[in-house]
Amino acid sequence: MIPRKLPAVFMRGGTSKALIFHASDLPKDRSERDAIFLQAMGSPDQYGRQLNGMGGGLSSLSKVGIIAPSDRPDADIEYTFAQVVVKEARVDYGSNCGNISSAVGPFAVDEKIVSVSGEEATIRIFNTNTQKIIHSTFCMRGGRAACEGNLEIPGVTGRGAPIRLDFLEPGGASTGKLLPTGNVKDVLEVSDVGKVEISMIDAGNACAFVTAESLGISGAEMPDELDGNVELLKKLAAIRLHASVAMGYSSSLDEARTKPAIPFIGFVSPPQDTRTISGEWLPATTADLTVRMISNGQPHRALPLTGSLCATVAAHIKGTTVSQVARKGLGETLRISMPSGILTVGASVRQEDSQWHALYGSLFRTARRLFEGFVYA
Repeated sequence: MIPRKLPAVFMRGGTSKALIFHASDLPKDRSERDAIFLQAMGSPDQYGRQLNGMGGGLSSLSKVGIIAPSDRPDADIEYTFAQVVVKEARVDYGSNCGNISSAVGPFAVDEKIVSVSGEEATIRIFNTNTQKIIHSTFCMRGGRAACEGNLEIPGVTGRGAPIRLDFLEPGGASTGKLLPTGNVKDVLEVSDVGKVEISMIDAGNACAFVTAESLGISGAEMPDELDGNVELLKKLAAIRLHASVAMGYSSSLDEARTKPAIPFIGFVSPPQDTRTISGEWLPATTADLTVRMISNGQPHRALPLTGSLCATVAAHIKGTTVSQVARKGLGETLRISMPSGILTVGASVRQEDSQWHALYGSLFRTARRLFEGFVYA
């Protein structure tokens, strides 16, 4: 059978990469789309390398974005994110990717889905996965999204033009509630693990946070070290499954196993001296919180963007496991120490009539178009 040839753009957004398609170039039937995405990315791959496709063997390098004009009065484009699982024949639509969100605004401008005049663009994005609005603001040069600039983000070599992402009303993106259980902290009885103190927060995407101390680790472990700690990964996977049920995202542990993307599971610790993957020294004074996160079963070499947003919101909610270990006296911004460096995230969180409310979360990314042409699938 001759593979089909489809127009596509390959882009880096933040610390992720994705094939990005116009929705009009894809079949409407989801099963047909999924077959295309699996073939294009090289999944499933028992070797975990995706050599027969565009994927890079990591969840952060096995992503797809689908873009279309929007008829909504509050949005210019609609963006659907698809996570292509590396070792399984599965495409997950249960979450958004914040990093790829940074690529879709420039894509929409450069592909002339939206018309922009002037030296700056703000593209209003409706993310169909979470039913949330994101504003993407960036500079324009010569009628196209600027690429060259002076912003350096942790985990990406080189500098680029800044893209500001504002996630509006991010609470309840996955479950409908900022605090899915109604509590800032819960104790779960986890099979083969025991009682676990945990905060389950849903801002940008659903996340579950435990302290590194409760796991008997420092919190400064590097991804390769975590990859080699099979027992710890099993423990975190079990906690994640129980959190999925407790948050109401899954009705059972069996159903939770079919939803590998979210909730993200992360462990947090106070600011501490540590090093990055590249060997750079990070003094404790440069951070307000230390975070490590697992997504799709893999230790993240940076952090999922929506996971960073969720951690920042959680740090501003009194009594969570995150606020317990974060530096005291935080303003709206939080400096997160993670394996690739320091990530600064802003969030506005308020408590009104004893209810917590996240007004917005914001941060800066860079993006770059790597190639445009056709993909065979």
